[in-house]
Amino acid sequence: MSHTIFILNGPNLNLLGKRQPDIYGAETLADVEARCRALAESLGVTVAFFQSNHEGVIIDTIHRAREEAAAIIINPGAFTHTSVAILDALNAYDGLVFECHISNVHKREPFRHHSYVSGRADGVMAGFGTEGYELCLRRACSLLSKA
Repeated sequence: MSHTIFILNGPNLNLLGKRQPDIYGAETLADVEARCRALAESLGVTVAFFQSNHEGVIIDTIHRAREEAAAIIINPGAFTHTSVAILDALNAYDGLVFECHISNVHKREPFRHHSYVSGRADGVMAGFGTEGYELCLRRACSLLSKA
């Protein structure tokens, strides 16, 4: 299998491991990236990692995925609950989309219970910690191998 999978991270995920470790854990985004790269290599795919605190940059990266990626794994952070623009960009993307959240957003504040992204996602992972990224990656590879 020779596919590229984009892994996109939204606002404040650059602070992973430092920000609210009681909710998000002690691992850094670099740790997550290293684990996903190792897993991707074992699965025969390539991953490209991106993080931005800026909505427009995330949208531009989704547009780029239209030409470069067979799947997107996205943790939109707080944009999950606010961004119709990210939803619109994902709706213009023809590949697989997986929404990933480190915490179980449904056990948190009520405003976190709604996701614009879920309406486009082929799968949603929440509450599995940073391992959720790897679970999404495995699922994306499973589906891509059947395509």
